[in-house]
Amino acid sequence: MRTLIGCTLLIALAAAGGGYAYWTEQREVGHYLSDLRVELAINDGVDSGRGNLLGIEAQLSPRDYQSLALLHLKLAAYMSKARDAGLLNDKTIVVLPEHIGTWLMFRGEKNELYQARDLNEAMHWLAISNPLTFTRAWLGAVGESRLNDAHLRMKAASMAADYHTLFGGLAKEFGVTLVAGSIALPDPRIENGTLRAGTGPLYNSSVVFDRNGAAQGKPQRQLLPTYEEQTYIQPSPDHQLNVIDTPAGRLGILLGSDSWYPENYRSLNEQQAQFIAVPAFITGKDTWQKPWGGYKSVSTPSEISLKPGEVSEGAAWHRLTLISSVPTSTAEAGITVFSQGKFWNKHSGGQSFISRNGLTSHDMPVTSARLLNLWL
Repeated sequence: MRTLIGCTLLIALAAAGGGYAYWTEQREVGHYLSDLRVELAINDGVDSGRGNLLGIEAQLSPRDYQSLALLHLKLAAYMSKARDAGLLNDKTIVVLPEHIGTWLMFRGEKNELYQARDLNEAMHWLAISNPLTFTRAWLGAVGESRLNDAHLRMKAASMAADYHTLFGGLAKEFGVTLVAGSIALPDPRIENGTLRAGTGPLYNSSVVFDRNGAAQGKPQRQLLPTYEEQTYIQPSPDHQLNVIDTPAGRLGILLGSDSWYPENYRSLNEQQAQFIAVPAFITGKDTWQKPWGGYKSVSTPSEISLKPGEVSEGAAWHRLTLISSVPTSTAEAGITVFSQGKFWNKHSGGQSFISRNGLTSHDMPVTSARLLNLWL
């Protein structure tokens, strides 16, 4: 009798395990009507043949990341609108928002994840839908927040491949230089023009793709993630800023609040950067209008007199972005690009702006995805 009961239990467990394994493999893409609307919010200057900086302030949601095809559909629609408006040429530099690649961790998941009530529940579905992958990532996780590390690390290889396929493909399809926002990956590197993920610490990095779809230079790692992010995203160990030659001129990249530090502009000056792209990201509904909370990674630089709470978050971004503010920055122009949208209970906000002659463009109401163009 005991043998019979034991065999019955083993069969039941095997059936349950097989059912769970089968369930984890099912990946049906739900129906989703993507909002492809985009407006040209700023068109500064005239076409002098020197090229332009074009920021795409995308409206994004988890459903956009169900498949690469859906995300390509949305981003290609934005770029097609820019092309139809005469804003794309062989010297165009397109800039996308920070972390637009990080959300690729949710590509190809089960419908339950996209229907989750909040981000924590979505992360739960991510883990239980990929048990072996998540377990391996958990065992290899580092930092104070091993759970966040594991969630980002578990699909790193496919995220890197998807990022290169999507953004390299868009650069080639539209014949532009493309600053592909950023992506959080373990020890990213470029081999023979292709982005690869490593096995070391996680870094928030940006990659530039040329008109042929090849990755250029080195991934630009964020120098100073916020204190909260540093529990799983590591600061760049070499504190190096890279400048890349493009058909329009020499381009530097500052990720997020790296653009708040005067020393970073001086580093780009030394490398004769002519233009600066700032992929950026902030969370929270109406954060842009709320009081600025101060520097969130290191102490306030001695050259900065702005105090926490003195101005709004948005006003602080405009004050602290020093592109073309001689002598701190000798770059001709730049652009800061945020995303809009909502990932479950987490809102993304911020208003993109252009910088030229030490001045930044004014904020304006946001009703849809936006294009911001700056002729060089």
